[in-house]
Amino acid sequence: MNEHILFCKKLTGRTTGQDVFNVIDNFFSQHKLDWKSCSHVCTDGAAAMTGRVNGLMAHIKKVNPDVTWTHCMIHREALASKRMSPELNDVLNDAVKVINFIQSRPLNHRLFQSLCEDGGSEHKQLLLHTDVRWLSRGKTLQRLFELRNEVRAFLSEHTHPLVAMFDDADWVARLGYLSDIFSKLNQLNLSLQGKDTNVLSLYDKVCGFMEKIKLWQSKCEKGDTSCFLQLNGYIATGECDRAPIVKIVHTHLSKLKNEFNSYFPDIDNKSSTLDWVRNPFVTCINSSIPARLQEDLIDVSSDRSLKMRYSSTPLTQFWCGVEKEYPELEKHALNELLPFGSTYLCEVTFSAMTHIKTKHRNRLNLENNLVTAVATISPRLTKLMGGLKCHINW
Repeated sequence: MNEHILFCKKLTGRTTGQDVFNVIDNFFSQHKLDWKSCSHVCTDGAAAMTGRVNGLMAHIKKVNPDVTWTHCMIHREALASKRMSPELNDVLNDAVKVINFIQSRPLNHRLFQSLCEDGGSEHKQLLLHTDVRWLSRGKTLQRLFELRNEVRAFLSEHTHPLVAMFDDADWVARLGYLSDIFSKLNQLNLSLQGKDTNVLSLYDKVCGFMEKIKLWQSKCEKGDTSCFLQLNGYIATGECDRAPIVKIVHTHLSKLKNEFNSYFPDIDNKSSTLDWVRNPFVTCINSSIPARLQEDLIDVSSDRSLKMRYSSTPLTQFWCGVEKEYPELEKHALNELLPFGSTYLCEVTFSAMTHIKTKHRNRLNLENNLVTAVATISPRLTKLMGGLKCHINW
């Protein structure tokens, strides 16, 4: 199993599905790669990628009807957590305005730092907010909540109109809740990132988070906010009423659960049907696979030498090792494991690009240099692609 950047090409002009397909298709033709070797494609949910008529997938299916598409799970998580009630959305917008007022102006930045140092604060600066799905709002809002007294004093000195918000106990309580919930979403986001992941592990993480939402809801129904540390600590001070903020929290959690169910429909059932891939030795025979493969699965589950190898071998490597004896079962199992669950590899590559291509080096040709910037050895396409399946991560 090899996970690697295949190529980087510049899109000149438009970025329609046809244009993207032409770039990939030209590369495939140039290096004699067969579209039949591409079994899965993972992208975000943009129309240019997923459109049924003119999207990238529509053009790929014309040359390979058997290819399947996966919506990046990190992108889905970001979309599911984006929508909020007006009360919380207004708090978020006000918080961003305050942070930008302090952090984006050099003088204010230095004055606020001096104020924090003179007051002996644990933190000396706020964190600048960036509305990108890979960057979390959680740490930004948590830092603002922890420095709320210093921020209030600074805004008061500068007669900023938003200083009134920090005198509003309900507004501060909602800010505390946002810092808590976005911190939890950030933990989920980070757990979905990383190389050499598979859709099974990502399914498990998302399912776990959806179960946590149910737990938080049940506790909120009893007026218990102990799962949200910042909010619970602020309520304990007695500066705000518990009932109104608990109602807002419960409403948001209900909306968040519905959004996750919308972007991850029936994920628990999808995940459970693949238990035989996770561990072929402890699960019951799955009726979703063909009968001839069920027989092979029984043989695998009864093989004690394979069971010993399973306990000390990565999952993908284990199934690769089953190929000689059970080639069809191995192919079927790897077909469930191979698809990219997210576009993390692409995103982290472009993050590296932003560090490479500064204003002092803006004429670098990234087509030739980006791959070696991410990995010191360029891939040997003829070796990697010989007889293997290809997965596109866009």
